[in-house]
Amino acid sequence: MEHPLIPNLDHLKIDELGAKLTELNKKLRIAQNTGNGHLCNQIRMAIESYQVRHNQLLDEMYRKSNQDLGKNLDD
Repeated sequence: MEHPLIPNLDHLKIDELGAKLTELNKKLRIAQNTGNGHLCNQIRMAIESYQVRHNQLLDEMYRKSNQDLGKNLDD
């Protein structure tokens, strides 16, 4: 389940998304260590929102690289 308060992530690049995911995972560990279950749930939803966009960009990059690979094999 994605977080409803996360704005549109289309403007972020893949490295920015990766940095944000790293930051959120650090915050999740802190929340887990303090035993704050509600905060953990909120952070997990935010992580999922960023992870979905990150995976979309990876898929696009994979498709583009495969299309370019097929063109070069014909030569």
